[in-house]
Amino acid sequence: MIRLKAKQAEKKEEEKKAAAATAAGETAAIAKPKTKILGVGRGKRSGLSKEKKRTPGEIRIQKGDATDVIAIDFDANLTVGYNIEDIAELDGGKAATVAFPEVNDLTKFNVQIAVDTGLWKGASYNFSFKIPPMYPHDPPKVRCLTKIYHPNIDLDGNVCLNILREDWKPVLDINSVIYGLIYLFYEPNPDDPLNKEAAELFRNKPTQFAAVVHRSLRGYSVQGIEFEPLI
Repeated sequence: MIRLKAKQAEKKEEEKKAAAATAAGETAAIAKPKTKILGVGRGKRSGLSKEKKRTPGEIRIQKGDATDVIAIDFDANLTVGYNIEDIAELDGGKAATVAFPEVNDLTKFNVQIAVDTGLWKGASYNFSFKIPPMYPHDPPKVRCLTKIYHPNIDLDGNVCLNILREDWKPVLDINSVIYGLIYLFYEPNPDDPLNKEAAELFRNKPTQFAAVVHRSLRGYSVQGIEFEPLI
């Protein structure tokens, strides 16, 4: 009889522990965030860990039950020279999005900037980035892939931004450049132009300049140059 009672008590204790474990699992599942970045870069393990060391880095963005995984071979990119987490944690909201056309080449990526106010509002503009071998001592190479009428961006896609030239410092990062590009759409600089005709019109006849920009965004020809419709 004593043994039977002991076994019954032991069984009840096991059932209690199992119920507690189940409740803890359900609580953890409820507390799971809807969106999160799971990790970027090489995996690490301590001497006591039994996990297999990961050689590729992974950017994982998990939304609900769906997970998109981009596997990046870091063995082919040991000299990238910049922190990929800076881009993953870009705080530009909907203003800027980053895409890697070639997932195994982190030195090349594109940035799309959406402008919601000012003369160029209502459209998105694409820029290509190329990280040079001497980065961060040398600035990234940036070109505008979208043909636009702008004092600081010529029709070949060259961009005039001070931090991409003489004002570049190694302490600056990719996000600094992205924010600089965003700023160009809100505060063009006619005193340091690449498109001199646009700069002169912006400086001397701002109303006419605004009309020309609007025409270009709608896909009309401006000064004999054809533009793709963007709005």
